Amino acid sequence: MIIGKVVGTVVTTISHPDYKNRRLLVVQPLVTEGEEANGDFIALDNTHAGIGDTVLVNREGGGARQVLNNPDACVISVIIGIVDSVEIV
Repeated sequence: MIIGKVVGTVVTTISHPDYKNRRLLVVQPLVTEGEEANGDFIALDNTHAGIGDTVLVNREGGGARQVLNNPDACVISVIIGIVDSVEIV
């Protein structure tokens, strides 16, 4: 699981059936000072998140398929929550 910020959306004319009625969002991983971020990635939205939202993302295929309740889904990353606040101690 990672925390990231939604920075964009992906618009498609034809989607995989597993993506029906779900949006694809571009997520930028959030890292602490001194860490190097991996690149942005696309995640399937399961929460109605929007651009600018801080989100919790499951980036493991098996867990993502469990969240979608579809053992055969063609998915790796799925947004599973919107984060209200983050405190680093």
